[in-house]
This record gives sequence, structure tokens and C-alpha cells, in this order.
Amino acid sequence: MTKKKILIVEDDRDISELITYNLEREGYEIACLYDGSQAVEFVRKRKPDLIVLDLMLPEVDGIEICRTLKSDAATKQVPIIMLTAKAEEADVVVGLQMGADDYILKPFSPKVLVARIKAISRRMVEMKAASGSTDDLRSFGDFHIDLLKHKISYKAREVKLTSIEFDIIEFLSRSPGRVWSREQILDNVWKEGKFIIDRAVDVHVRGLRKKLGEAEGYIETVRGVGYRFKDVE
Repeated sequence: MTKKKILIVEDDRDISELITYNLEREGYEIACLYDGSQAVEFVRKRKPDLIVLDLMLPEVDGIEICRTLKSDAATKQVPIIMLTAKAEEADVVVGLQMGADDYILKPFSPKVLVARIKAISRRMVEMKAASGSTDDLRSFGDFHIDLLKHKISYKAREVKLTSIEFDIIEFLSRSPGRVWSREQILDNVWKEGKFIIDRAVDVHVRGLRKKLGEAEGYIETVRGVGYRFKDVE
């Protein structure tokens, strides 16, 4: 079996070595860069299966790298997990808006990173498998979710989402009107939810709503409980 290739872009060599050690133990092939100047060119040429990307980098920061890769048709499908020492939600949201698939706050446990990588890898496999299945379209008024193409649209306008954002809205839309707690969303979307704090759900939902624009009302907050997909008659 071919090893999955992971690129680590992290200027702290101790952290990079720690990540490399743990991922190699899991059977991944690892490449490391210590600043952002060569990251985009490396990804375009080498096509890694996933990128672990630090937010604060010398030369070119992680946000700019993420923005460039996700706006390029040749690299936009490569999953990105962002590492950040900044606890402010604004920094995390910016990364997600640029297209990052997940984030981890420093300091972190290597087990958490491994779990997140496996979760994203599993979703990518499921997406590819779905591409060979029959068409499956959910429609809620002007809002459409195409499970075959892994896309959503509102009033004929496609809304670009990360894989986790799509999984959240797909999960909620299975049962319109039903309220799901943050813990239930973690368990069903991330699967390895025990490694992730409830706040992660709120951050992703906030970023998702911003992308939905005038369609943000389809995801409703039930204060003190969780979230639900709007029940459209």
C-alpha cells in the first residue's frame, strides 16, 4: 500500500520533529518546510495528500499560503490542518474562511493531530466513493445540497465550503427541525470528537454562516442546546 504523503510547514523545528516522529509511526511519508516561501511551489509539484500548516511563519504566513492553495484548481482539494498558537477566534475563523479544513491550537497532543488527520482522510475516501454512486439531491426551497458532487447552492449560486463545513450542513439537513447538541455534532461529523472541544463546532458554524450569506438562516441556533437545520415546508 502506498504511503500517504503529508507536508509539514512549521518554523519551530522541535514541533516539526515531534509531528514527524508521531506521523511516521502511523505509516505516513513526511516532508518538512520551515518557512512559507517554498510551500506553494512544493505543493504544486509534489501534490501531498494533506498539509499541516502553521499560521505564523517567516517569509509568507499560513493564511496567505492557504488562500493561494485553495484558490488554485490544481491544489484546492488538498486538505489543510492549520496550527495556531493564537487563541483568538478571529484568527481561527480567518483560516477557515480561506478554506482550511480544520485547525488545532498549540500546545496540542500528537494523538489529537493523528486523530484529525485520520478523520479528514476518511472523509476524502468517502467523498471519492460517493462520486461513483447515484445522484442524491436534497432541496429546501432555494437551498440545494448535492451529495453526489459534494456541493451546496442557494438561488443557483454555489457556496464554496470546506469538507467539515459541508459535513456539518449535510448532517444537520438529514433531519430538518431536529435539534442536535454540540456533542452529537462532534460525534457524528468528526467521529473522533472526544479529542475536540465543543467550541470547535461554534467556530465552524460561524464560518459556515458567513459563507452562506443570506441563506445563513437555514442553520438555526437553539440557545443552550445546539443547532438545527431549518424545517422548510
